[in-house]
Amino acid sequence: MSDQEERIVRLEETVAHQARIIEELSDQLSEQWKTVEQIRAKLDRLTERFLTLEEQTLDAPAITRPPHY
Repeated sequence: MSDQEERIVRLEETVAHQARIIEELSDQLSEQWKTVEQIRAKLDRLTERFLTLEEQTLDAPAITRPPHY
């Protein structure tokens, strides 16, 4: 095998390796994006619950002790 053929083989191996790594990274990124979306949805639900509870407590009269206690 000539030097040029060996160089081409090495380049082809490098490209194949990089393609596999890119595919793995793409899969990992996709999984992480799903997790981010789930966390974002959960945060939205918790924010809604918090705002609802906050509105309810603002409407309720304050519990205070009478001055003679």
